[in-house]
Amino acid sequence: METIPSFNALIEKSIIDHWDLDALTDYKGATLQYHDVARKIEKLHILFKASGVVKGDKIALCGRNSACWAVAFLATLTYGCIAVPILHEFTPDQIHNIVNHSDAKLLFVGDVVATQVDATKMPGLEGIIYIPDYSLVISRTDKLTYAREHLNEMFGHEYPKFFRKQHVHYYHDEDPDELAVINYTSGTTGFSKGVMIPYRALWSNADFAESVLGKILKAEDSVISILPMAHMYGMAFEFLYEFLKGCHVYYLTRIPSPAIVAEAFGRVKPKVIISVPLIIEKIIRKKVFPKIQNNYMRMLLHMPVVAKKVRDKICEQVTNAFGGEFYEVIIGGAAFNQEIERFLHKINFRYTVGYGATECAPIICYADWKTFRPGSCGRAALHMKVRIDSPDAENTPGEILCKGPNVMLGYYKNEAATKASIDSDGWFHTGDLGTMDADGNVFIKGRSKNMLLGANGQNIYPEEIEDKLNSMPLVSESVVIQEGEKLVGLIHPDYDEANNLGLSKDDIQKIMEQNRVDLNAAMPAYSKLAAVRVHEEEFEKTPKKSIKRFLYQK
Repeated sequence: METIPSFNALIEKSIIDHWDLDALTDYKGATLQYHDVARKIEKLHILFKASGVVKGDKIALCGRNSACWAVAFLATLTYGCIAVPILHEFTPDQIHNIVNHSDAKLLFVGDVVATQVDATKMPGLEGIIYIPDYSLVISRTDKLTYAREHLNEMFGHEYPKFFRKQHVHYYHDEDPDELAVINYTSGTTGFSKGVMIPYRALWSNADFAESVLGKILKAEDSVISILPMAHMYGMAFEFLYEFLKGCHVYYLTRIPSPAIVAEAFGRVKPKVIISVPLIIEKIIRKKVFPKIQNNYMRMLLHMPVVAKKVRDKICEQVTNAFGGEFYEVIIGGAAFNQEIERFLHKINFRYTVGYGATECAPIICYADWKTFRPGSCGRAALHMKVRIDSPDAENTPGEILCKGPNVMLGYYKNEAATKASIDSDGWFHTGDLGTMDADGNVFIKGRSKNMLLGANGQNIYPEEIEDKLNSMPLVSESVVIQEGEKLVGLIHPDYDEANNLGLSKDDIQKIMEQNRVDLNAAMPAYSKLAAVRVHEEEFEKTPKKSIKRFLYQK
C-alpha cells in the first residue's frame, strides 16, 4: 500500500494551483473562483476560531446543493473539524435526531431547511448558520454572536492589504485513520446509521477517480452536480475529486427533474456524467423512446443493410441529449433497468455501471465503458478487494464482501452494528447478494434483506422480478412483496401515458393483469405473481431514489 498523502493538503494545493479559475457555480446564478472559495473558507475559519470551535468538533450541514454548501464543507474539513452532511430530504425530526446523535456543535442550514428545523429540539447546538450568506439563524453563545458581527473587521485585521495564495494554510497533520466525515445512511431499511468515514477513504476514492479519469478530465473542464452532496456518491465524484482536479462544478440547486437536467446538459456540456439510474431512465423513456418506438423506426432497425447506421444515428441523438461532450455516463446508487441497459448497449452508448456503499465512501466496483460487461457493475476498484461469500461464486449468489482503505471506521456510537458489518479480518459485509465471473465482474442479484424465501426454500430476488415488470406497458415503477406464500406486485402506473391514451381506471387494471399473465409466462413457478395491485401514488424513496420497500411489506 502506497503512502497516503494528506487530503487537506490536496485541497490546499488545488486552491493555490487553480487560483484564478472558475470553481463553483449555482446554475443560472453566481460563480465562485478558486480564490473566492479560499477567501470564504478563511472567513469561516476566523468565525470558528473566535467562537470557540476546536479541532475534532462536529459541524453539521443540511441544505440543497450549492456553492456555499460546498465552501462550508471544505472549511469544516480544512479546519480539522468533522463534517456531518445531512440529506435535506430528511424530515425535521430526522434532522434533529442526526444533529443530536452526532454531537454537532454548529449546524449550517439551507433556505428551505432553515424554515423547517426547530432549534429547541437540538439543545446541544451552539449556533445555526444560514448557508446562503453565513448569517446567524440562532446563536447560543456571546462568542459566536460577537464573531459573526465583527467578522469582516477581524478578516481585515488579519489581512490588512490583500488575501493571497501564500496565506492559504490548512490543517493537514491528519492521520489516514482520522475521522473526517460522519455520513448518515439514507436508510432503505428504515434505520439510519452514522457511517464514520476516515481521511484515507476520501483520499482512496479520489485516487481511484484519478486513475480512471485523470487523463480525461482536465482543469477548467465542467461537470454538473446532480446528486445530493450529502450523499457519498455525489460528494466523492461530483464535487471532491473535481475540486482537487481544478474543474468547474455546476450545482442545479433545484430538484433535478428530467427537463431541468436535460437543459443543463445542453448548456454546460459536462465532461463526465455521474447519475443514479432513475434520472437516466426517465430521460430515455420521456425524450428518446417516443421518437424511435414507431413502426417506421422498428422496420429500419430490422433491416441489416441500414440497422447499424440507424443505431449510430440514435446513439448520436441520445449522446446530444446528455450534452454531447462527455467521456462516459457513470451510473450507480441503485439497480439499473435491464430494458434501458440493453438499449444503451445495443446503440453503443458510452455508459458504465458502478457499485458502491456509503460505508466505502463509496466506490467498490467499476469498469471503464470500453471494458464494461453489460449486466454487471464492474470489477474491484483501485485499492479494493472484492469476493463473494459463496462456494460457487460464478453460479450461486452469495454476500458481496470487500476490503481496503475505502472501508469505514465503523458506525458512530454503534459498536454492535460495526461488529456485525466488519469481520475480524477486516472484510466489510455489504448486505448485497451477487455473483462474480472468471474475469472478476460482479453481478448484483439484490439485497440480502430483500431476498424472499419461496414455499420450497427457493431464493427469490424481488429486484429481478421488478426489473422485468418495470419494462411492461404502462408500468412506471413496482415493488414485489410477499404475503404468506404468495408474491404480490404493487404497481404505480404511468398515469401521464394512460391519460394521453384516454384510458380509464378499469382499463389500467386490465392492462396490469395482462402484464401479470405475460410476466408469469417468462418466470419460474416460484417467482410467479399471484396478484397485482395498482398503487395510486409514487412509492416513497430515499434521496438516492431507491424505493423504501420496508414501508410496503406487510
